[in-house]
Amino acid sequence: MALVWLRQRGEDRYEVRRAGNSLRLYTNGVFHSQYNPAEPVTGSVWDLLLLPAFALRSGRPSRVLLLGVGGGAVVCQLNRFLSPDLIVGVELNPVHLQVAREVFGASAANVCLLEADAREWLAHYRGPGFDLVIDDLFGHVGGEAERAIAADANWCSALWSVVAPGGALVMNFESEAQLRASACCKDRVIRRHWAEAQRFSTPHYVNAIGAFFRQAPEWEAFDARLQAHPELDQRRAQCRLRYRRRTLR
Repeated sequence: MALVWLRQRGEDRYEVRRAGNSLRLYTNGVFHSQYNPAEPVTGSVWDLLLLPAFALRSGRPSRVLLLGVGGGAVVCQLNRFLSPDLIVGVELNPVHLQVAREVFGASAANVCLLEADAREWLAHYRGPGFDLVIDDLFGHVGGEAERAIAADANWCSALWSVVAPGGALVMNFESEAQLRASACCKDRVIRRHWAEAQRFSTPHYVNAIGAFFRQAPEWEAFDARLQAHPELDQRRAQCRLRYRRRTLR
């Protein structure tokens, strides 16, 4: 893979490498983001963060909150397929924000990228709710990606507090076991907030994506919305999207 961008800040090394036409962000050797403008669906875990948006009753999120921007792949995908009115991205790492804006192109007029700690930002936020809240907060330990904030009752409650009526919360977990151990699945009080929960996965990654909906989706409409985009229609041979969806009980 060709190195196209490099920054060294103290002991931290940030690289953007090109694999074919795809750009990949690595921080200290840990793979954080991937995006290809010509082929926005890569068959990766980031595709799964996008999918629950198509299941909203409204069919399109107007306001999106993304916690953990990385290189901005999800921002680019949201704008490519759904064009929300507003995407707010909160990211602690200023170099990741620089990559998102300057390299991945996550700098459209509807995008507001903020350098902040997600916990502190949520604690102080007093604005309207978001139709889609995505928690993709990952750091790295020992050369491996790891969730940055435990999905305990305090954190899951904070996330739910900014989900609008009819909206959804989407969370990236390292495994299905970690998803099922989260407060969104195990805490009875928090479970009352959602009408339906789904697990999205892909054969290529062990990650499990939890999608928690305030209103039960209409899955026939979800399928039809995906089929309207060749890149998301699994019936087409050229579609790289491969996912499984299962109800969480």
